[in-house]
Amino acid sequence: MAEEQPTFKVVDRRPFNPDGTPRELSAEEKEAQQAAEAKAAAEAPPQPARPPREETRAGRDPLDDPASFVSLIMSLASNAAASLGMMPHPVTGETGVDLKTAKHWIDVLGMLEAKTKGNLDPQEEQMLEGLLADLRMQYVSFSGSPAPPPAKFNASDITGGK
Repeated sequence: MAEEQPTFKVVDRRPFNPDGTPRELSAEEKEAQQAAEAKAAAEAPPQPARPPREETRAGRDPLDDPASFVSLIMSLASNAAASLGMMPHPVTGETGVDLKTAKHWIDVLGMLEAKTKGNLDPQEEQMLEGLLADLRMQYVSFSGSPAPPPAKFNASDITGGK
């Protein structure tokens, strides 16, 4: 009965700390992540080249155009962020948490991500993925807590009571 017990190494691969801040990766984790990304890039089917869009060709910032896709997702994400208390209310300047409204805006962004899959520029796709990841992490941190902070405002405050 002198058998050795197998040893296991548990590696936390979550990109965020419990408080929502980005987690620092060790050198070993960074190397493993780079190797995984290189392998995924090598196995990915080649994407057909798309011509650059009007705004990138002209050298303009897509946020300067109110009708751009980036402006749309930033607008929707700011509604979700305000509902999660990540930014102050536009009228009162107070912050509060309204999980129901936040979930609605996060779901709208998720629907847009699904419906536009394969039709976005890399910049647009990366921005949408990043915004959704941040908002979902913030939502999970509030919904998993025993008692979310009380809402100081609700969706009708943002929409003007409509």
